Amino acid sequence: MPDGSKWAIPVHVIAMNRAVYYAKNDGKTIEDSLNNDTVPLFECDDFEIEDWAANNMNWSDVEHLAICISKGETDYEEGWCNGDKEIIEIPAA
Repeated sequence: MPDGSKWAIPVHVIAMNRAVYYAKNDGKTIEDSLNNDTVPLFECDDFEIEDWAANNMNWSDVEHLAICISKGETDYEEGWCNGDKEIIEIPAA
């Protein structure tokens, strides 16, 4: 995530999303798509899980099931040194 936090998402949620998509497009049952296509693909290559999630799902699809396993940190020193700055005038009190 942009703040450096790490989140756990159940793989079965990603797998079911893919299986539903291909079942609709290929005229298969969701169970057939899941068991004979998605599960073997995901078991063979972890990259396929990440690729499907990143390119075919939105955060809103998984947010309700996501578990934060590591909170992110904001690097204020980096922001101070390299962040965008703007000079503004504050009216006198």
